Amino acid sequence: MSAGLALSACGLGGGSGGTESQAAGPVEGDVEGSITFATLQLQPTFTEYIEGVITDFEEEYPGTDVEWIDVPFEGAQEKFVADAAAGTLADVVNLNPNFAQPLVADGAFVDLDEAAPEVQELYVPGAYEAFAVPGEDGHFGFPWYLTSEVTMYNQALFEQAGLDADSPPTTFEEMYEEARTLTEAGGGSFYGIHPALENRVATDLAKLDVPLLNDDQTEWTFNTPEAVEHVETLAALYQEGVMPPDSITQTHAQEIEAYQAEQIALFPSGPNFLTIVRENAPAVADSTAVAPQITGERGAANMAVMGLLVPRTSENQATALEFSRFMTNAENQLAFSQIVTVLPSVTEALEDPYFTDTSDGTVDSLARSISAEQIATAENLVPVQFDDRVKNALVGQVQLAMQGEITAQEALDQAVAEANQITFGS
Repeated sequence: MSAGLALSACGLGGGSGGTESQAAGPVEGDVEGSITFATLQLQPTFTEYIEGVITDFEEEYPGTDVEWIDVPFEGAQEKFVADAAAGTLADVVNLNPNFAQPLVADGAFVDLDEAAPEVQELYVPGAYEAFAVPGEDGHFGFPWYLTSEVTMYNQALFEQAGLDADSPPTTFEEMYEEARTLTEAGGGSFYGIHPALENRVATDLAKLDVPLLNDDQTEWTFNTPEAVEHVETLAALYQEGVMPPDSITQTHAQEIEAYQAEQIALFPSGPNFLTIVRENAPAVADSTAVAPQITGERGAANMAVMGLLVPRTSENQATALEFSRFMTNAENQLAFSQIVTVLPSVTEALEDPYFTDTSDGTVDSLARSISAEQIATAENLVPVQFDDRVKNALVGQVQLAMQGEITAQEALDQAVAEANQITFGS
């Protein structure tokens, strides 16, 4: 699985530069000529698919030529910042909302509300909204592929712990209580759950209706009593030994490894990771069942989004916009979803039986169905301003609280202070 398809939430820091050369407004012109298309680490796994779509586009629009550039995930932030500053971004750029947000805020990309307002009704609302600037007008990205996590769990370990393997947890409280039971049954050979702080702490706070930002989008506010209670729970679980001792500093990738090695029994993550588990640990995959995403009282499910954006510096915006629309249409997104376990962002494609038919009885089809049902009302719950710097500030303080070095309140107060300095300079 490529890093791009892991849909990691990463952030940029930096200005745009060169974004004033194109005026805002409807984009006119014939679909012809050459464009460049930059993706995030899709080669070589998806080379055949991407090249096939490009060929189809060039055949449908004679006289067009699309040059595909695949950017490694490592160093992508720096590359896009530098390209934006130089005015040399590709004509179509594949970004997630956190990568895109600072450049969107600086006016780097074409506003689809002006250039192609008719496309909004095609996409899942939460996905289309992911490429807006909070509190401002405009939408700047064609949503592409999505994921919405499910709860994967090892039924064999559930049975070993005396838990009902057909009745997984549905709330945070149930998950943590069953994690305690699982760890006790494991006796050190396996644990209930992995914290995966870099991947989940902010998302879980948002699911619990903690307002990460204030209404004016001018101040981080994730040090509420509800947030403190959640961090206190994490600290208690860790200090009770419900999580692996070295997990507090580990990444999502190491969480996957722990699940594959049967070191943890619960694994909330995107259904696309089922493929990795099956490739690396077939026996664990055979014991894996899936359930809906665990949410808070509001029931808001989270989604991760990748999209396609057209820079205002593009000299061939008409072709770039049409190619973005073509790449993300229902037919092409459905085909992509049948190659890898991701979801399309186009509502029409989600209505295909591929996402609803579970008659084959496989965990993959069930995961696909659960995730697709969630995505219709899912949101990108973590604000796009939550970049790597803010994430590191929060995770670092939560780690200290979980180790008992500071209180949960002290951790979140310090994290909020650091985050406000990072984002708002105050």
